[in-house]
Amino acid sequence: MTVLFSAASTHAYEKARSRMVREQLEPRGINDPRVLAAMDRVPRHLFVDDALHAQAYGDFPLPIGEGQTISQPYMVALMTQLLGLTGKERVLEVGTGCGYQTAVLAALCEQVYTVERIKALHVRARRVFDRLHIFNLLGKIDDGTLGWPEHAPYDAIIVTAAGPTVPDPLVEQLADPGVLVIPVGERGSQQLVVVRKEAGEVTSRTVEDVRFVSLIGDHGWREQHG
Repeated sequence: MTVLFSAASTHAYEKARSRMVREQLEPRGINDPRVLAAMDRVPRHLFVDDALHAQAYGDFPLPIGEGQTISQPYMVALMTQLLGLTGKERVLEVGTGCGYQTAVLAALCEQVYTVERIKALHVRARRVFDRLHIFNLLGKIDDGTLGWPEHAPYDAIIVTAAGPTVPDPLVEQLADPGVLVIPVGERGSQQLVVVRKEAGEVTSRTVEDVRFVSLIGDHGWREQHG
């Protein structure tokens, strides 16, 4: 059996996560106790390269390869809190990336369906999920802007990249009632939007200014520009 980390390093990461929750999340209004507990439990450092482990709990995004990033902890917590998960939901995630957001969702809902367009990221995330024994999720490689109609409707949908508009297929696959969280706007500058479907009516509100990588696909940006 391989020993992945010494007791000392494991304790150091646990302390770093607790400090992250205490200093980065709680002061900014993350107050859902389940979200805070998940952020305190999921080992963010395992989702980045070994060389970045020491920075894993910092208040900033980090590169994960393929021109993509892992969002800062606060943004992961904020988007998760906006979903209002109780533990019984089926959630669609568009943009698996390194898998950190996926793991946080898996700790808070019944089932996660996650779609990633880049094979290398999908494969790497799958290895970490297996390592952490996270099994209440199903992933595939595809255009996430099309959703995953085979498993719809979803109680909640989260999009971890920014598109010019809210993709119509995602709204269609959202349950009633249901909530969708997505960054929308121009490349390099967007607003975090919460879309709700209730009693057949779809409404949206803006939460705050954000900056995400581009959402590529038939219902997003068609191609990457730098």
